[in-house]
Amino acid sequence: MPTEAEKVAMLAALPAPYNAGDLENGRRAFARCRSCHTITPGGPNMAGPNLYGVFGRQAGALDKYSYSHALRSAGFTWDADKLDHWLENPKTFLPGNKMTFAGLRDATDRRDVIAFLKVETGYAPETAKAAATATAPAS
Repeated sequence: MPTEAEKVAMLAALPAPYNAGDLENGRRAFARCRSCHTITPGGPNMAGPNLYGVFGRQAGALDKYSYSHALRSAGFTWDADKLDHWLENPKTFLPGNKMTFAGLRDATDRRDVIAFLKVETGYAPETAKAAATATAPAS
């Protein structure tokens, strides 16, 4: 679990516009999502899937969650842009999905939720992943 100082540093390292996000507002806005989603490593799926590690994950591909056909066959990987459009209006972004949430209309709230999720769900930029892979010992 990152400390508050580590979270602030993680936020500052995010790409724009997420590096200007307000983590406290993101946490508050995400409260609407907590009745259906968990964000902890190994957390349970609820009405919605656990979101830990969502960035970089293929849509509809988390094990042990029963996705709609629309999500299972969506053919994209979750990134900030996709999540922003999803959060704005899940029904119009991907018709046929089973999420009942009406969406976050406010762009600042969406930015802040995405920044909050990047800090809280194990997000690592591609450059950090590549560096970690390059420096990992061979097995």
